[in-house]
Amino acid sequence: MSGLLHVPSFIHFGKDALTVLKDIEAKRAMLVTGGSSMKKFGFLEKAKSILEDGKKAVDVIDGVEENPSVETVLRGKEAMLEFKPDLIVAIGGGSAMDAAKIMWAFYEYPELEFEDIITPGSLKPLRKKAKFVAIPSTSGTASEITAFSVITDTKKHVKYPIVSDHIVPDYAIVDPEIPSKMPKWVTANTGMDVVAHATEALVSTAASDYTDALAIASLKIVFKYLKKAYDNPDDLEAREKMHNASTMAGMAFTSASLGIIHSMAHKIGGEFGITHGLANSILLPYVSSYNRKATDKFDYIEKELEVDNYIEALKDLSKSIDVYQNFKDLEDEFNITEDKFNEVLDTMSKKAYEDPCTLTNPRETSPEDIKEIFKQAFYGEN
Repeated sequence: MSGLLHVPSFIHFGKDALTVLKDIEAKRAMLVTGGSSMKKFGFLEKAKSILEDGKKAVDVIDGVEENPSVETVLRGKEAMLEFKPDLIVAIGGGSAMDAAKIMWAFYEYPELEFEDIITPGSLKPLRKKAKFVAIPSTSGTASEITAFSVITDTKKHVKYPIVSDHIVPDYAIVDPEIPSKMPKWVTANTGMDVVAHATEALVSTAASDYTDALAIASLKIVFKYLKKAYDNPDDLEAREKMHNASTMAGMAFTSASLGIIHSMAHKIGGEFGITHGLANSILLPYVSSYNRKATDKFDYIEKELEVDNYIEALKDLSKSIDVYQNFKDLEDEFNITEDKFNEVLDTMSKKAYEDPCTLTNPRETSPEDIKEIFKQAFYGEN
């Protein structure tokens, strides 16, 4: 079976990579960002200034929420139709980049309904109106490099992974100064998100020599530098390494796809608003233990990382950066009580089984198996 490695046309990385915005050819640039952090630390204004130095008119869509909604995407579509950009620049976390990708799709095809793009590969070719630049503020989601976007239907409490080669950005700008300002909990959760991406890319049924090389290199960097970045946010070497690891894992999984860690994280995140990286981190050891019975790739990972037991190494890493170990402990933060969890467990399990990411999971699964894994991850028990 033939394979494909799909990456942006250009990846600009390292200190001061942001200045590349000046030289990208365009006349009208729409900046898309999330909450207040890009404003607070001056990166939004810096990006705007660089674009204006390049003789571009600039407008801003802000306020993209942590789990971007269909409503936010449609608001962005209208703003773009009014401003008519020929360059869309997403700056911020995965939410801002994910939202901007789908705003872009609806800007190019205003007649589309959200239901029209849910099926993987159903989106038509883009770039008739605008090119796309993605600038991540966190080292984790890798949306700057991928063919994925996750959008939440707040009415149905469902996160939809939108999959299309057409939404891979034209430019990824990976500047380590930006994530250095993120809170420690963001560093931790997004760092474990990188681990989930690399792990699932490695064990995916669509893995290849190309994706394996990127994913295992990413894992080696994370296990060496994540704790350093967490303990010392101003360590720019650690920040740069983690930023690169995130993008490399993204390059791997956008071509190899993912598995049921993400299928399950999409569904429990949609139900309870749990941040994506945190949901992935909690599910990671339980799904890995389940999948180990179907692939020898975990032996390969252990050999490359020089660890005796990868599942235990995952737990040790997440504990060392103070990441929650089960969903039950999130009750106060996300109101995920045992009663509410059990009430939606069957529905979540069925929807996770139907998620596109399940297609490349290394072990054939079922809603019943997924339900058992959800229960293990909720109570923290194997």
